[in-house]
Amino acid sequence: MNAKHTEEENTMANKIHMRAFSMRYFGIVGIALAVCSGCMSTGQRVPWEDPHYSKDVPATQADARAEERAKGGWTLFVHHHENRKKWVSEKDVDLLMVGDSILFEYSRSAQPVWDQYYGNRKAVNIASSGDATQHMLWHFQDGGLDGMKDRNPKVVVLLLGTNNREAPENGGKDTAAGVLAILKEIHHRLPESRIVLMALLPRGWTAEDKGRIRNNQVNEIIRAYADNKTVYWLDVGHVFLDEEGNLSRALIKDGLHPSTPKGYLALSGAMEPMIKELLGE
Repeated sequence: MNAKHTEEENTMANKIHMRAFSMRYFGIVGIALAVCSGCMSTGQRVPWEDPHYSKDVPATQADARAEERAKGGWTLFVHHHENRKKWVSEKDVDLLMVGDSILFEYSRSAQPVWDQYYGNRKAVNIASSGDATQHMLWHFQDGGLDGMKDRNPKVVVLLLGTNNREAPENGGKDTAAGVLAILKEIHHRLPESRIVLMALLPRGWTAEDKGRIRNNQVNEIIRAYADNKTVYWLDVGHVFLDEEGNLSRALIKDGLHPSTPKGYLALSGAMEPMIKELLGE
């Protein structure tokens, strides 16, 4: 990467920082109404405090992807599962990333961006490519978080659900139930951690895309899970959209995943104010 490109990318990251700066106040302090009008009101019982949840839809049924692997799917899934258990057991973790391929890419082509933002922090990424909520539930229930039970991370970032599939008439309710189950598992197993619940990123090039509509439906439900005391709502989707609601082809490479490095610089820059605040930096 030449010096010119590096300068341009750092300039973009700085701009993202400025655009995202106000999120510190929306997500952390008392002005949460502007960002999270649907969040829990003071005194209202939060749904993730009760560790029990219904397992009547696939999104809430722990699944080790056995059928997928038998058909030649990601055969390294179990190996990755065991590696992640080791990482959180052997390392002192302050910041934990939980997600699907969007966050998983930080360990692949976006590794330089990870190093820039998180390399000097006690950060571990347990995202898993292709995961839906039920796959991460299986990872948790098979000991995925046990290595941190005696020292909970300060912050857990959760971005998961875009890979879930359900009938359009459900309006995102099944996926939202899966996200809630994930929140319950995290809070039950890591009760001292604060959780950044991220809105699903916009997908599909235009606002009329069915995947975009579905993710928006999910977001409208799950934003109500945040109380901005333990679970903090963070929606950075606007960073990837133009004024007409179309995805930026400079920041998104395929209608879903951020591009490398520009898209991941934008994502990291938008997350940074809240992560920094919750880490106490």
